[in-house]
Amino acid sequence: MKKITKETYLDWYKNMLFWRKFEDKLASVYIQQKVRGFLHLYNGQEAILAGALHAMDLSKDKMITAYRNHVQPIGMGEDPKKVMAELYGKATGTSKGMGGSMHIFSKEFGFYGGHGIVGGQIPLGAGLAFADKYKGSDGVTLTCFGDGAARQGSLHEAFNLAMLWKLPVIFICENNGYAMGTSVERTANHTDIWKLGLGYEMPCGPVDAMNPIKVAEAIDEALQRARRGDGPTFLEMKTYRYRGHSMSDAQHYRTKDEVEEYKKIDPITQVKEVIFEKGYANEDEITAIDKEVKAMVKECEKFADESPYPDAKQLYDVVYEQEDYPFIS
Repeated sequence: MKKITKETYLDWYKNMLFWRKFEDKLASVYIQQKVRGFLHLYNGQEAILAGALHAMDLSKDKMITAYRNHVQPIGMGEDPKKVMAELYGKATGTSKGMGGSMHIFSKEFGFYGGHGIVGGQIPLGAGLAFADKYKGSDGVTLTCFGDGAARQGSLHEAFNLAMLWKLPVIFICENNGYAMGTSVERTANHTDIWKLGLGYEMPCGPVDAMNPIKVAEAIDEALQRARRGDGPTFLEMKTYRYRGHSMSDAQHYRTKDEVEEYKKIDPITQVKEVIFEKGYANEDEITAIDKEVKAMVKECEKFADESPYPDAKQLYDVVYEQEDYPFIS
């Protein structure tokens, strides 16, 4: 794995803070009805993406996830202004305003969505990995899903074939404790979701996903296994989300004290503490990063606000049409 250096920590701090503030802004404009539909935020789970990106090779590795999907394409290289514009439903968005919050997509940067069907992306991730194996690429697909999706039948079907064909895929359960508003303890008679891999003799295990180093180490080991041709890995990323399942979630299923306890191990705070402990930056330098992040978010908001909505004729530009179709007279 690439060495974790001073630059790594500073990048982690800046990136995770930007992702957090980017989504805080989304929450704000959602209330103003500039973003419509559903909005599922990643606040608290940023260490998973930060650690994964440190281990990945973005020239060939891919990622696919569910609808908590705004910051992943940004981390992989997509222009955050385009991501925010997509959430606004604007023509300058990543899918020209037609995907919206739950369907961010960026093939150019190896990000394959953004899927609204719970667990629907799990077999798709296995399919992307199958394509890499079929074509002789040593790219690996990170397939992310929540603890609720771990109860879907599609997971078991994908696990079985991934092991049978030794596909280069890493299945990642982002266990934030609640499937919508239902605690993990109430969805099955076991709480160690990673043990589902044991039934398929798939290498599997839990990861402290509030710490980007732990995430990077686990992802790196799984990437090496996949690139050797040894097949998939299943990792349960134990994390926590500070906001509700979506913006319409009143969060009656948990206490404010519980949320505050988890904020004590906030991944951004953890990284910031290491930066100070090791003397990688002082207060003034951190303040400068904070100001830069604030300006970046403001730039994204301005771009999205000023971008045009799609023209109605765009509806016809993105539908397949065969002019010489022989079966209609």
